[in-house]
Amino acid sequence: MLDKLAEVERRFGELEEMLGDPEVIGDRTRFVAVSREHASLTELVAVFRQFSSVQEEESGLLDLQKDDDSEMRAMADAELPDLQKRKEELEQRLKILLLPTDPNDARNVILEIRAGTGGDEAGLFVADLFRMYTRYAEERGWKVEIMDSSPTGIGGFKEIVSSIEGAGAFSRLKFEGGVHRVQRVPATETQGRIHTSAVTVAVLPEADEVELNIEDKDLRVDVFRASGPGGQSVNTTDSAIRITHLPTGMIVICQDEKSQHKNKAKALKVLRARLFEKAQAEHDAAIAADRKAMVGTGDRSERIRTYNFPQNRVTDHRIGLTTHALDRIVAGEADLVIEPLITFTQAEALKAID
Repeated sequence: MLDKLAEVERRFGELEEMLGDPEVIGDRTRFVAVSREHASLTELVAVFRQFSSVQEEESGLLDLQKDDDSEMRAMADAELPDLQKRKEELEQRLKILLLPTDPNDARNVILEIRAGTGGDEAGLFVADLFRMYTRYAEERGWKVEIMDSSPTGIGGFKEIVSSIEGAGAFSRLKFEGGVHRVQRVPATETQGRIHTSAVTVAVLPEADEVELNIEDKDLRVDVFRASGPGGQSVNTTDSAIRITHLPTGMIVICQDEKSQHKNKAKALKVLRARLFEKAQAEHDAAIAADRKAMVGTGDRSERIRTYNFPQNRVTDHRIGLTTHALDRIVAGEADLVIEPLITFTQAEALKAID
């Protein structure tokens, strides 16, 4: 393991030099690739350097235990246990960081949330989940931008599509794809009965323009008048954009902006992410299932997580996790359910290589 880490540190040094090379800086495709590889190794190299430092300290203390001076031996005996515990922790962290990584982990995210079964109540939960992810993103310093939305008029959404930009966005949100089931008493329910609704979430890695070039000849772009809530000019100008990708039949609509140009840019961003995810699924079935498999049909029975409001309970059915902290989770403390999933995945991966 140490030989491999030394090689990684050497490669990291090469990448740092390349990032300062005018030739690399001038080649956008190459610069993006080098930057991404450098970012993927930064934490690993930092932890390895800490480990190496602790290892040197340990070696020094072991030598002191053989010293003729009893006070020096006593000092070494006192300091060694804590240092060795720290070394074990760093070694475990290095093993986790050396696990095969998802090549998309460093990417930004296109997040799509759609109402499934449950009517208006499902639409309201779409809004709840979007607020949860937005607050979670803000806490981590990520940028959230709405790409498209279809409001229901009562505070919910039939669907809402957004981009989330920030370090590690995909690595932390990729486990959120699937059907989220909600159990609660709707505000319109006079008998106090609990209703069950479902919402689908798709988490797509954002593709760079340099990685996925979309030919103009493959696109049909239609301009139309936006509908739904909005500012004065939203419903009076032809600013909404519908882009059809002719080879695949994929359609993306964007009408949130008053500017036709901005709507087209956002629609292309979403289309690029969907095509990128589709291409990956076709090339490697081991990578995340394609978009349809991720979100299922939106039926109540196909769920990865259940949010039970009367009991303030959230259950993640994939790992058997139950926590009575629903209020905190929907307020943005999503790590209460995301972190256990990451830990479980890492533990399973470590078992496979032990």
